[in-house]
Amino acid sequence: MSMSERLRLNQLVIDEFRSAAGVVGGDWAGVPLLLLTTTGLRSGEPRTAPTTYLADGERLVVFAANGGRPAHPAWYRNLLADPAVRVEVGEQSYEATAATADGAERTRLWQLQLAAAPYFAGFQERAGDRLIPVVVLTRAAG
Repeated sequence: MSMSERLRLNQLVIDEFRSAAGVVGGDWAGVPLLLLTTTGLRSGEPRTAPTTYLADGERLVVFAANGGRPAHPAWYRNLLADPAVRVEVGEQSYEATAATADGAERTRLWQLQLAAAPYFAGFQERAGDRLIPVVVLTRAAG
């Protein structure tokens, strides 16, 4: 699938998500889904991507799996440059700070995600030497 085709499909998911209070059908039916808006690394423009998430207490956790591709997804490269993000989940929308988990914290969160979505193991397998980043989203104060 070409990049432009992926962007077109992502936009359809984003539109459905926003028009149905975070409920999406098709391939995403029943999958915990949020919209993550980062600031484009080169463009400086807002960039929104649908991504699966895991709740961890008050925080939400997303995974830069990129379908197991060898490169990190653009949204992950964007938040490394600017960790201030916007999260849309259900009917809520808020500012958050993104941080990459490491060590024991990454291992714990990855294991929770594998228990919830075993297919993530296949993403890591396909990604080869690229360790899939685990990103914690913490709601900004205020």
